[in-house]
Amino acid sequence: MIHIFVDADIILDVVTGRLPYSVEASSLFTLIEEGHIKSSASSLSFSNMYHVLRKFAAHHRVISRLKELSELLQIMNVDDTIIKRALQSGFKDFEDAIQYQTALSDPDIEVIVTRNIKDYKEAELPVMSPETFIKTYSLTN
Repeated sequence: MIHIFVDADIILDVVTGRLPYSVEASSLFTLIEEGHIKSSASSLSFSNMYHVLRKFAAHHRVISRLKELSELLQIMNVDDTIIKRALQSGFKDFEDAIQYQTALSDPDIEVIVTRNIKDYKEAELPVMSPETFIKTYSLTN
């Protein structure tokens, strides 16, 4: 089973129904929910998502939704090693550098799925949009 790292933008697309992005993101999450894909996200993503979602909903509703997501996604720690590697990475966007270094910390992760592909120019791992990943995954499975 393929193991992917899901960037926070994809998760937010699903949770907020942000069109047109939520269509492909929802398809990706259907594959995750059905157990076809193992998925991970960083603990930083949960913090970031809370702050974004809290603008639209009450605390208890946001926490409830994050609990649901925590059942679908393996939550990966962001520690001092990841922060130090992100600081040295050369990424222009520090948050993306943290996400990338978190993904790299698990050798089983094969792909990073994000809408923000341009900020992962320095990535050694394959980086794909949900649409590209689904097309690629469908062809190989």
